[in-house]
Amino acid sequence: MPAAVLVPVVAYEAGERVILTKRTAHLSNHAGQISFPGGRVDAEDPDVIATALRETEEEIGLDRGHISVLGALDAYVTGTGFAVVPVVGLVKPGFALHLAQHEVAEVFEVPFDFLMDSRNHQRHKGVFNGVERQWWAMPYQDYYIWGATAGMLRNLHDLLHGQTAGTAQP
Repeated sequence: MPAAVLVPVVAYEAGERVILTKRTAHLSNHAGQISFPGGRVDAEDPDVIATALRETEEEIGLDRGHISVLGALDAYVTGTGFAVVPVVGLVKPGFALHLAQHEVAEVFEVPFDFLMDSRNHQRHKGVFNGVERQWWAMPYQDYYIWGATAGMLRNLHDLLHGQTAGTAQP
């Protein structure tokens, strides 16, 4: 199932920070988990960039006028069957957020440098539904960033550090 997310990197004078969301507990997919704003590609979306920007506006109210799209990473295939394209966008400070409370429980920011520091990346493995899986985690304060979100961040890390992209796939 095609989907897209925005990796919103806010360019503050003191340093870049990434906006993340905590999903509400009642959702059918990835309830309560940390994620980027985004979702399924709709028929009216001309491309994945449009999907990421539309979903970001719908979920957290971040106006696309504050976002400069830098590009897209390769699709990340999740364990639940989504092929998610991460769209990286530079966000100008001075924005206001308005959460879609049925989807987003909370929004928070993490320093970009923290997320791109491999010393903060943990590799885990376990068995889910009889299948052995591996995943990345990047715990930050009281937030457990893991799974597809952490995997996409690891792919961005690898790309920025000249390593083979896509190695963070589950």
